[in-house]
Amino acid sequence: MCIFCKIIQKQIPAEIIYEDNNAVAILDVHPRSPGHTMILPKAHAENILDLPEDKINGVFQAVKKVTELLKQTLEPDGFTIGINHGKVSGQTVEHLHIHIMPRWNDDAGGSVHDVVDKPSKEPLEKLAAKIRSTKQI
Repeated sequence: MCIFCKIIQKQIPAEIIYEDNNAVAILDVHPRSPGHTMILPKAHAENILDLPEDKINGVFQAVKKVTELLKQTLEPDGFTIGINHGKVSGQTVEHLHIHIMPRWNDDAGGSVHDVVDKPSKEPLEKLAAKIRSTKQI
């Protein structure tokens, strides 16, 4: 059982700020900003592709509710919301989790566009055609 499953099952303490039938929201123990929260789906899934279809809406409803809760409580200027998918992206726990990071004008942070800088060498039209030609799931 992974550490996030243990948190969800209350076997490991965490600062839970929200919980419903689909997800638990905890404050990140290594916050990048005040209120940095992680949404943990109650269904164990390593990443977004492994999350069962019938769980997706509930998990993202929790993201929306917690974002609103943080907005009302902390009054940030904005948010960065994201998922690290796989080790190469920085995922350290193999349980899907969605980060909600409150942002302020003076926080010295950047955009998600600052995370990676390896633009496609193919023209967008060619890349789009390649993606569209893949069997739809």
